[in-house]
Amino acid sequence: MKHFGDIAFTDHVKDEQTARGSRDMYAGMTARPAPDGFGEREAAFISMRDSFYMATVSEEGWPYIQHRGGPRGFLKVLSETQLGFADYRGNRQYVSVGNLQTEKRVSLFLMDYPNRARLKLLGRASVQEAEDNPELAEQLAIEGQGKVERLFMIEVEAFDWNCPQFITPRFTEAELSASLIPMVEELQALRQENAFLKQELGR
Repeated sequence: MKHFGDIAFTDHVKDEQTARGSRDMYAGMTARPAPDGFGEREAAFISMRDSFYMATVSEEGWPYIQHRGGPRGFLKVLSETQLGFADYRGNRQYVSVGNLQTEKRVSLFLMDYPNRARLKLLGRASVQEAEDNPELAEQLAIEGQGKVERLFMIEVEAFDWNCPQFITPRFTEAELSASLIPMVEELQALRQENAFLKQELGR
């Protein structure tokens, strides 16, 4: 596996970093040994995601960003460098699938809005029909999501954690419900206490 900067920091990017005073900092980061693959932190983070963004590039050079969502754990860590997820029938545009026929390179953003964390991944993706690999299809399938049509496999070549600056916290309905439970319970207790006091005063 490479450093994220080994791929993302092209000569033009390095020129911009030099001109704006950040080149030495990033050169120092990429001077350290690159990770062999995902560590426990990355694997745990990936397994808890219920969505991510994936960018592909068409044969004409146009980037395309697709949002992928599902139950937590639908994006699976298959090895220290490999991810996979099942593809179900959607709007049938097949933009990402078509783009990957000519350009395998992809970029993924995995977001944790409540904790203001972001993991960036660079890799190469391949697509195969589920019927051609039923064992893998069963491994990647998520119960209740319908029939698996295709399988996406991503060989990750580099990853990087972003700083939390400018990530606005957002919460799903389930996350809000979990955080509000103590408040609801306290409110119910106060209501019961209030009702009891009214009853006592009315005697």
